[in-house]
Amino acid sequence: MAARREILGKLVLVSGSAEFLVQRTVAEWQAELSDQVADADVTHAEAAALDAGALAELTSPSLFAASRGVVIGGIDNLPDDMHGPLVAYAGAPAPDVAMLVLHPGGMKGKALLDRLRGAGVHEIKVEAPKPWKMSAWIAAESRRLGVQIEPAAADLLHRAVGDDIRALAAAVEQLCSDHPGARVDVDLVNRYYEGRAEIKTFDIAERAVAGDAAGALELLRWALGQRVALPLLTAAFAITVRRLIKLAFAPGGLSGGDLAREVGCSPAQLTRLREQTRGWDASGLATALDAVAAADAAVKGGAADPGHAMEHMVLTVTGARVGKPGR
Repeated sequence: MAARREILGKLVLVSGSAEFLVQRTVAEWQAELSDQVADADVTHAEAAALDAGALAELTSPSLFAASRGVVIGGIDNLPDDMHGPLVAYAGAPAPDVAMLVLHPGGMKGKALLDRLRGAGVHEIKVEAPKPWKMSAWIAAESRRLGVQIEPAAADLLHRAVGDDIRALAAAVEQLCSDHPGARVDVDLVNRYYEGRAEIKTFDIAERAVAGDAAGALELLRWALGQRVALPLLTAAFAITVRRLIKLAFAPGGLSGGDLAREVGCSPAQLTRLREQTRGWDASGLATALDAVAAADAAVKGGAADPGHAMEHMVLTVTGARVGKPGR
């Protein structure tokens, strides 16, 4: 975000498809403008409706305030004949106007983006993080709020809440608000999210691929007793086994970050996966994947005893490891 002294007389470009992050960026920008100019008049407009007259009006002094803010959404839809005037304005913005222009990402309007970047505008990119970068994003959110979160705790929070960045941001904000200045660890996250089905299903899967049949079955009985949606469980197993397969057959020589990206997991998850792959070979992984697919078909097809199908999956997966009985 632009520094306070740079709000007025600047055009700021916000690019990316993460709607929540776009909305938050706009709100923060407006808050900064209000802090600098208490009576600033803020106008919102859509680029598709802009013409030369409308742009001139938006960038002229307001009748109601000495300074004004302008938010223009959807500049991917800006009429072609307005590209030049907007780029020209970006090169010499009005000193008493703060402007924010929004682009949703993608190729549409890329030529305009390139011209704005060439004009030297400040750009804020707001793409949602990839799954393997989500834990790092959570850590950055925590630092933003003045709290440190341990990598394992960030990973656990991601698993508990999922990939929805709006929900994740709210979860981080709650933790940081309740524990200002503290270091958030796994125990603290567990206290907040103990019993969440998303955590338990991955716990079951990870115990199974680690060969811990007793521990996996114990957690499975808890899940069945809590009426956890069984497709959640088979999905957790499928994700875990597929990540093991990707890791086992990943190209050699990759850095930790590149390998996490290749596998589709966070660095913390990669550490656990590396330990788990030591007990697997290609044949065992194929057997495990077949077992998960069969269990998923059984529960989605209305198996007479879905609990038995889940137990069979767990036992087949744990038995598919190298050196286990039946191999």
